[in-house]
Amino acid sequence: MNIHDFDDIRPFEPEELPAAFDRLLADPQFMAVLPYVLPAVPVNQVADKMRSCRDNLEFQKTFCYGFLVNLLEKASLGCDMDCSAIDNTRRYTFVSNHRDIVLDSALLDKLLIDAEFTTTCEIAIGDNLLSLPWVKDLVRINKSFIVERNLPPRQLLMASKRLSEYMHYAIGVKNENIWIAQREGRAKDSDDRTQAAILKMMAMGGEGSVIDRLIALHIVPLAISYEFDPCDYLKARELQQRRDIEGFTKTKMDDIVSMKTGIMGYKGHIHYHCAPCIDDYLRSLDPDMPKAELFDTVAAHIDSEIHRHYRLYPSNFIALDLLENSRAHADRYTPEDETAFAQYFMGQMGKIELAQPDQTFLRECMLTMYANPARNQMKAN
Repeated sequence: MNIHDFDDIRPFEPEELPAAFDRLLADPQFMAVLPYVLPAVPVNQVADKMRSCRDNLEFQKTFCYGFLVNLLEKASLGCDMDCSAIDNTRRYTFVSNHRDIVLDSALLDKLLIDAEFTTTCEIAIGDNLLSLPWVKDLVRINKSFIVERNLPPRQLLMASKRLSEYMHYAIGVKNENIWIAQREGRAKDSDDRTQAAILKMMAMGGEGSVIDRLIALHIVPLAISYEFDPCDYLKARELQQRRDIEGFTKTKMDDIVSMKTGIMGYKGHIHYHCAPCIDDYLRSLDPDMPKAELFDTVAAHIDSEIHRHYRLYPSNFIALDLLENSRAHADRYTPEDETAFAQYFMGQMGKIELAQPDQTFLRECMLTMYANPARNQMKAN
């Protein structure tokens, strides 16, 4: 395998960046977005800074890091990570629950820099989010590799094998970290479960047994906890649309609105928690276990690690008690927390735009999003 076997899907190499920068700076849509992302910075200054970046990591440190610091100041009460269970001199595949289309991996990159990792992550991103050429260029500058979806079965199988081989190449040859969501698409109800299909794909590349191939990726389960999900009302609306409209599918515009809302909306506290790398756990498994059972067993272990390492907030316990019409967890929040959550919740419910909103259903959907992380942690413990 060499780097050119993956030209269609991999991030740009350093020598490819100047041409990619030129394409971005010549794109009218990108230039229209720029003032929102970097207000008060003259365009020629942005262009000069961009062209001075010698590699992808330098681009991330020059542009993305500062943007995320400013964003967190405006839209959160802070973001931190506990990575005490892993070694910042090693390389890992972070498999996380999926809260936000853009920020899950972007914030991980910032937090890895803060934790003195010598590099960030290469990011798995679905091609459904890359319909605009400038967006595709931008994410590949920003160390993303492309997950091809909606292909005929035979082509999908070949694309999955190539994706897996690229991940093994990124960890083993390029000495990079990887981030990939535990499932395709975000869990609309925050009931976070790892799809066995993701693990099957990972084991298509590499060498040796299935267990050897998974060990080669050094998987770290990563729990991402938001106090408030700015997309909660959009997810609730989508759940009613899926219930009421046969064959409902989201539009590209829906994805763009979700991205913008997730990035700019208020999140409260955000916590990332790295569980121990699962290499030793994988070595403890019966190598003769049937493949389907093996993937399900590993997925359940990753889920348990993510659930156990959630950071729960008063919002999670208030929602659980409201759903169950009880005060069973009232020791986990104050009357002030209840008032603040009620105000937040009513505000988010008021944003749902539907011709015939089913208020009872929407309320239950929104509360379930906040209650499920608490339910899952109690089961895991």
